[in-house]
Amino acid sequence: MDDDREKAIRDTNDWIAGQALGDVDIEPLFVGVCERLAAAGVAIRRAHLAVPTLHPMVGAVSVRWLCGAAAEQMIYRRQPGPNPEWERSPLKQLEARNLRELSISMEDEDGEWRDFPLLVELRETGFTDYLCFLTTFGSKSGGWKRRDGMLTSWATDRPGGFDDDDMAALRRVQARLGVGVKMATREQTALNIVTAYLGANAGRRVLDGQIQRGDGDSLHAVIWYSDLRGSTPLAEGLSGPDFLALLNDYFECTAGAVLDHGGEVLRYIGDAVLAIFQVDGPSGDARAARMALAAAQDAQTRLVRLNRSREGRGEDPIDFGLALHVGEVMFGNVGVPERIDFTVIGPAVNEVARLEGLTKTLGRRIVVSNAFSRLLPVDWEALGENTLRGVGSSHRVYAPPAAE
Repeated sequence: MDDDREKAIRDTNDWIAGQALGDVDIEPLFVGVCERLAAAGVAIRRAHLAVPTLHPMVGAVSVRWLCGAAAEQMIYRRQPGPNPEWERSPLKQLEARNLRELSISMEDEDGEWRDFPLLVELRETGFTDYLCFLTTFGSKSGGWKRRDGMLTSWATDRPGGFDDDDMAALRRVQARLGVGVKMATREQTALNIVTAYLGANAGRRVLDGQIQRGDGDSLHAVIWYSDLRGSTPLAEGLSGPDFLALLNDYFECTAGAVLDHGGEVLRYIGDAVLAIFQVDGPSGDARAARMALAAAQDAQTRLVRLNRSREGRGEDPIDFGLALHVGEVMFGNVGVPERIDFTVIGPAVNEVARLEGLTKTLGRRIVVSNAFSRLLPVDWEALGENTLRGVGSSHRVYAPPAAE
């Protein structure tokens, strides 16, 4: 390797280290490495980075770079069973053969490339050589078993394929690139986890440093509280897995509607859902109320579809009660120093839970507080003054039109 290329590889590794110390994202990081390697004379014309993720819905993300074209980032959803594309990939061979590096020439007429649809396609478009690497993160024994690492592949169209200097340069950048990708994925994994378990707003607050008991802020929000009706006999009459499946179907109706209409699910309290629609800016109260009411109506529509499906399977229908309220809440950390929860507290939260309890006695699936009803010009059905358990004053309660 000549001195100029040697310096370019060192500079590339130094650049990766600098990126890893900042707010690094895998796409610009990988594209930057590819461009620097190509500028240094390494004969790459195509490159691919794949990184498994710890996310309930996303199994992996990848970045594909092609010389002279825009990079493409792809997201692979989790799916049951084997992935046919992965099973036929040359990258799979790194795992299957317990390898860290694999080189496959595409110039030999009867070569191994024939076993892989991707390499057949690359050869047809003029590529001559393919080199891939598996880099694991964490302990040697557990890294890739937990899908903790990265896969990279590099392809060239130069006659004769990669030379020794090309391969040496690509090997030299793998470890440093792995450090950068690990930093990027660790940050994204942390965000994925806290978002999945705490919600987007609360998760970002925790990552921004609101981690001590007592940290929090007061905010104005529309508050949602829904509860599955008849959950005790359902739990007693179903097996554990069947009851969990029912709960997830119910949460798809309620929590799913909240998320799809811009709300944030804060907690699952047994079979209850506590959520908020935050009030922001001028007219924010009315906007948050519209979002919450639309989510409530969507939840009812989803319930109808779910019960139709359950009926087709010979299963009993399910139902829920839902209350909407608006007020000031404290959004922050509670608990003991060793085990803290991030949630909303305050009188308005207690009131919305008590309001939901009225859905059974009033025979309505959805009820709203007087404060909520004043936010929207809707033909509300008045349900009278009602005493909330544990709350001193009585409250006027309403139901939206055609709530059933």
